[in-house]
Amino acid sequence: MAVIALKCPSIEVVVVDISKSRIAAWNSDKLPIYEPGLDDVVKKCRGKNLFFSTEVEKHVYEADIVFVSVNTPTKTRGLGAGKAADLTYWENAARMIADVSKSDKIVVEKSTVPVKTAEAIEKIMTHNAKSIKFQILSNPEFLAEGTAIQDLFNPDRVLIGGRETPEGEKAIQTLKSVYSQWIPEGKILTTNLWSAELSKLAANAFLAQRISSVNALSALCEGTGANVNQVSYAVGTDTRIGPKFLNASVGFGGSCFQKDILNLVYICECNGLPEVAEYWKQVIKINDYQKSRFVNRVVASMFNTVANKKIAILGFAFKKDTGDTRETPAIDVCKGLLGDKARVSIFDPQVTEDQIQRDLWMNKFDWDHPIHLQPTSTPSNEKNVSVVWDAYEATKDADGVCILTEWDEFKKLDYQKIYDNMRKPAFVFDGRNVVDCDKLREIGFIVYSIGKPLDPWLKDMPAVA
Repeated sequence: MAVIALKCPSIEVVVVDISKSRIAAWNSDKLPIYEPGLDDVVKKCRGKNLFFSTEVEKHVYEADIVFVSVNTPTKTRGLGAGKAADLTYWENAARMIADVSKSDKIVVEKSTVPVKTAEAIEKIMTHNAKSIKFQILSNPEFLAEGTAIQDLFNPDRVLIGGRETPEGEKAIQTLKSVYSQWIPEGKILTTNLWSAELSKLAANAFLAQRISSVNALSALCEGTGANVNQVSYAVGTDTRIGPKFLNASVGFGGSCFQKDILNLVYICECNGLPEVAEYWKQVIKINDYQKSRFVNRVVASMFNTVANKKIAILGFAFKKDTGDTRETPAIDVCKGLLGDKARVSIFDPQVTEDQIQRDLWMNKFDWDHPIHLQPTSTPSNEKNVSVVWDAYEATKDADGVCILTEWDEFKKLDYQKIYDNMRKPAFVFDGRNVVDCDKLREIGFIVYSIGKPLDPWLKDMPAVA
């Protein structure tokens, strides 16, 4: 919405939310999310044609186009639990829009939703506002956190799906006219509603599949002495495959990949396609396997126990240049180490202590509910978790270091200083392949790097399950 306001100065954009604290943050000097370039965009437009408000109904009533970006968490109970999207918030939003509208509106799905959601929303709105005409469009978001502003300035494509009727076509053209103020016509794709909804799930599934594929190979590389960086580079030079999303790591995270694949699995099952569902399920299984394999490697390398040992965790966000921790692999790695009675000391340049503590005791999928509906119980493992202000404090007196986010600053750390202040033998477990293994071994570290030939020490340790 901030970028639309910047690129379309004649359009008034109002972002509404029922959370007063969140809106207050959007109106302050410290925005509630970290995203490179976002501060500048908001500051240029805020108070001119970009506004943030808690007066939800007032602004929906006045709007010509309503973008709905509410949470669509994975269901935790009932039909489809653990896979299907919970559309409670979407349905509530649709009913509210129908209740307050006194003029025809275009309603745009921005949330990632299951195929055919638009049809359900259409029925709700039609039955609750008989004299008002609504056109539902699907306009999924393909930006990536950390590069979101540039992705919006210069996207690969903008996708708009609508009804194949004269009214639907007119609504598509109206939204297209917004984007065409800065995006070339050829990059704005139009489809039917169902294709647009499915394209979002498919894109995320394909990206996650590439990560799981290279992570599966990383395990084989370690077993054979191959180097996964060399393998992925060789594979990526094939123009049919390309180099993107072929970096081996401790696993993928973020708000979309796992949720969207589970959603895809559920839709396949509901359409009587168990084999297709099983195929996509495997992408998640490999991701879970990679995280547990990493924890097992840490424990096995350190004499088969990390009880009462201090493990430094460098990086908690799911990737660099974002403060987002949703489904970050760091959560599962920390929980695995805490389960073996380790003491973990965590440093991330953009994630607060409060967020880290919440993530470590929150139930799976709770993060995707609005913050005021998330549980507020006290973490049980707090005494074994410390969150500190820099990497040197985190690693002081540590037995091992786990690098779980590829922040650029972790490549530039003084590893000699870190080694000197650690207990010996000193271990580095690089879950993002950011360090120079040979240099660290020269200093004296025992190094494990995902998909790289194993350190002689590690070969002698117990086999990893």
